[in-house]
Amino acid sequence: MKPNLVLRLWYYLGGRLPQRHREWVFHNVTRPNWLLHFTARSLLQVLPLSLVIGVLLVVLLGSPIGLAVACGALGLIVGVYFSLSYAAESVENRITKYGYPHGAAGETRARRTDDDQQARYNATWRT
Repeated sequence: MKPNLVLRLWYYLGGRLPQRHREWVFHNVTRPNWLLHFTARSLLQVLPLSLVIGVLLVVLLGSPIGLAVACGALGLIVGVYFSLSYAAESVENRITKYGYPHGAAGETRARRTDDDQQARYNATWRT
């Protein structure tokens, strides 16, 4: 069951969806482009804080705008980098909250990758 637009936005901002959407969450973290969706989710979670840091530097401390933008951008880059560094572990932790066993997402992605590679091999060499 696919969540509506508001719930998906909530999910991408870091919120948790109701249990009725557990299959959608599992599909979201095991699809072929799961890392792209994870990156978008991480970006949306870090972006507001980076913007607040930049604005506070200008308003409260009177920093030059260039410095505030650089600090906000650095915070954004570091936040997304660390988020991506632990993407697989984060996804596994997220799906355990929906009742799936730890490691299920990685196993499903690996099995799908193996199936895709076998299909490409068969299409190339077995025809």
